[in-house]
Amino acid sequence: MKKQIAILGSTGSIGTQALQVIEEHPDLYEVYALTANNKADLLAEQARKFHPEVVVIANEDRYLQLKEALEDLPVKVYAGNDALSQVVEAGPIDIVLTAMVGYAGLRPTINAIKAGKTIALANKETLVVAGELVTRLANEYHAPILPVDSEHSAVFQCLEMNNPVHKVILTASGGPFRTYTMDQLQTVTKEQALKHPNWHMGAKITVDSASMMNKGFEVMEAKWLFGVRPDQIEVVVHPQSVIHSMVEFEDGAVKAQLGVPDMRLPIQYAFSYPRRVHLSGERLDFSKYSTLTFEKPDTARFRNLALAYEALHQGGNMPCIVNAANEVVVSAFLSDKISFLGMSDVIEKAMARVPFIQIPDYTDYVETDAETRRIAAELVINGVK
Repeated sequence: MKKQIAILGSTGSIGTQALQVIEEHPDLYEVYALTANNKADLLAEQARKFHPEVVVIANEDRYLQLKEALEDLPVKVYAGNDALSQVVEAGPIDIVLTAMVGYAGLRPTINAIKAGKTIALANKETLVVAGELVTRLANEYHAPILPVDSEHSAVFQCLEMNNPVHKVILTASGGPFRTYTMDQLQTVTKEQALKHPNWHMGAKITVDSASMMNKGFEVMEAKWLFGVRPDQIEVVVHPQSVIHSMVEFEDGAVKAQLGVPDMRLPIQYAFSYPRRVHLSGERLDFSKYSTLTFEKPDTARFRNLALAYEALHQGGNMPCIVNAANEVVVSAFLSDKISFLGMSDVIEKAMARVPFIQIPDYTDYVETDAETRRIAAELVINGVK
């Protein structure tokens, strides 16, 4: 039987690469549902190629455009966030790939977990915002969560023997500004921030990588995926992006997962686990890498990583606050409304101003997200004081 796949965010970078994996293995996988936020044209094009049962466009203003584009096909077309969250519950679905960007991925992921689906998790904000709730629900409903982030997939692959872990070591490329001074960081532009040296990703995650907030989110995610303490998660800057992450065991042995920078590999492994199947594309040629280098991250220049660790240590709704504030400031930076370094200032102020809740429930997360966005937006408009 082919595995039936639902892709939340099929028009984004992860979603389009997941469809490449499915196209390469038509005997193993089949698309059941595709969803997108705004890109109705591309979603219609994907539906014509992969013939899903259902497509959902979150932006209801694009519904008629999508409906008309697919009216000659026997595909169900829905619109709105409610439909997006409900489609993951469909009985035939085996795996839900959560490739949506940001906080918006939380609700549909929770619904998929409650429906007992296997979660191929590319939406790291789900665990950043509500890691304790999500992992508890996954255990309760027996819904496996398989990581798609290259770093977490690497750790997951290293842990297959189930030995006790001493430390998880997440590698970071350092982004485009790894060697910049504080003076240089004062004036970087969005055009510079969007030029990642190793990976081709969407705008939001590319800016997060440049500021190292993405690595901060991955630290938070690692805590919940692998059941480790914050002090057991180390970040190492590795500019070549050949080692995707490592695990140090109790005896001091370190296991690493290596490969070329290609997100199709962790996507496919989440689909095929525990099997490995052939994947076309470039292979790692060690003769091209005479040197692999490593260095400690500079949290004075890249404060977002330090703020993420602080939020993880505090727990409660603090990671939710950091995520919401970060979404606001990244949007502002991409609109030229805030400086690169100013993003960290707003996030830090939001952490101090939004009420802290030690043991939040789902409603608390929703309210925290809304309040943080309001405060962060005011800070952007009025300036940090």
